[in-house]
Amino acid sequence: MKVVISTLNAKYIHTSLAIRLLKAFSEKEFDIELAEYTIKDPVMNIVSDLFQRKPDVIGFSCYIWNIEETIKVIDIVKQVMPEVTIVMGGPEVSYDSKHWMERIQNVDHIVMGDGEETFHHLLQTIEGDRKFHFVYGATYRKEQEIIINPPRPKTDLNILPSPYRFAEDIPDLSKRIVYFETSRGCPFNCQFCLSSIEVGVRYFDIERVKADILYLIDNGAKIIKFLDRTFNINRSYAMEMFEFIIENHRGCVFQFEITADIMRPEVLDYLANNAPAGIFRFEIGVQSTNDITNELVKRRQNFTKLSRTVNTIKACGNIDQHLDLIAGLPDEDYDTFRTTFNDVFAMEPEELQLGFLKMLRGTGLRNDAAKYEYKYMEYAPYEILSSNKLSFADIIHLKRLEDVLEKYWNAHRMDHTLKYLMKNEFDSPFDFFQDFGDYWEGQGWQKIGHQLEDLFLRLQMFLEHRGVRRMDTILGLMKLDYFLNHKYKPRKIWWDSRLSKDMWSRFMKELIEHPEDVSPEFAALQLDERGLQKHAVLDVLPFDLAELLEGEVDMESDSLDQQTLLIVLYQQDESEQPRWYLKKLEHIALSQS
Repeated sequence: MKVVISTLNAKYIHTSLAIRLLKAFSEKEFDIELAEYTIKDPVMNIVSDLFQRKPDVIGFSCYIWNIEETIKVIDIVKQVMPEVTIVMGGPEVSYDSKHWMERIQNVDHIVMGDGEETFHHLLQTIEGDRKFHFVYGATYRKEQEIIINPPRPKTDLNILPSPYRFAEDIPDLSKRIVYFETSRGCPFNCQFCLSSIEVGVRYFDIERVKADILYLIDNGAKIIKFLDRTFNINRSYAMEMFEFIIENHRGCVFQFEITADIMRPEVLDYLANNAPAGIFRFEIGVQSTNDITNELVKRRQNFTKLSRTVNTIKACGNIDQHLDLIAGLPDEDYDTFRTTFNDVFAMEPEELQLGFLKMLRGTGLRNDAAKYEYKYMEYAPYEILSSNKLSFADIIHLKRLEDVLEKYWNAHRMDHTLKYLMKNEFDSPFDFFQDFGDYWEGQGWQKIGHQLEDLFLRLQMFLEHRGVRRMDTILGLMKLDYFLNHKYKPRKIWWDSRLSKDMWSRFMKELIEHPEDVSPEFAALQLDERGLQKHAVLDVLPFDLAELLEGEVDMESDSLDQQTLLIVLYQQDESEQPRWYLKKLEHIALSQS
């Protein structure tokens, strides 16, 4: 019996752990092929590829991001291969299998929950006596009736063969994200999350986990993303894994979901002193800082401890942090969400993800939707449209904020500029992103694309429209950010004024003859005129940039009238970041520049 196990990933660089787990468990008994596509692939291309594989059974792994496209594929597959048995599984179809069997008439079976043993048993039964009522954990059709079998006991994870050692995966390990799990389940009971449905946490043997990670690193893996819902719930297990990775990473990057308010001080101290920069990335779900909201969704969270952890990690400077928020949770209105946003942004995470509540099938919050007057999309991603606390107009408003948050803060195109603006020109970070988002949509920019210089020009237009106090200071910071966004010396600039040839020549001469006036580090470079011409950009900023970046500067301070020569040097190797230097200037007439 020929079996194809398939899924539609969100992006090409993603890989599906689920289908590899299924193949690893069943490949000794069945002829199994894996077939991965993306949600962007044309449906006919997917169907054509599946058709040419000549399968007897096709299993689809289904998630919130791929379910609608998967249904389109299934419906066409059944028209061109009516004899094929279609099996669906995955979190999207596990918790309301009757609904999916009724909606998708072309699906024959649904596997619920852990899929390895159930899918294997189902394949044996399809090929054998077809007595499907013995396949616990599966839903099937019996003539016109839909039969939902009792659930299967939880799988002992240590009987599962490794899904990470398929020879056909090796050529692409360096090009794609490897998804990895050391445990299943979550100790928490957040009512908006599917992980709350499974009670308890099960672990894979730690020595097996280490062996699999070494195998992946040895074969070129560059990014390994752990799927554990709370990686640090078991302190000793997490600590041993952190130590192992630090000793063996060889440049591979590891991403974890952690619960920050339970992170132990000794773990933080160890990471601060030992974690190499850029190897670890932590994802932290804050969701809300509203205590009433957290109580309503059964989310235990100590924001004081969470903040301490985030700030401690940030101070070390060796681990990037991605913090998540959810708009639309119970009792969270527009004003309280503003407070939540500002509470979290105050920690200046490397990335702040603003998501909107999704009413996932099987979650407690979806079951209680009427209680909070939720209206939401009938189809995936089931995003809310309104609640008794948040109107549709509020949601539209927040989506404008989300758009510019992604383009500006999370993309790190203007860190120096944005920090200055939110500290000196706007009442709060929320107000900056919201006001800019409203202006962005008012200009119709959400309908058109953008180049890097467009983002700078549009911010400048917004600030001039708003009427900020020190536009000259802001433009200076924007110039710095623009230069730092290039790997090579930029061919064009987005501002009108540039140094005259006479000014350029004067500064070049001073830099060559007296490099020590810039800094000992700059002098040590021993640059000649040819090197500067080829690799440097110069600009005059009408304020003391060093003092401004160092911290507290009064907006009326004389340092904001002190001029600075900005020197940015681009490296021959694009993997190296540009270096920049500053030199204080005697006052010159800016009309010359």
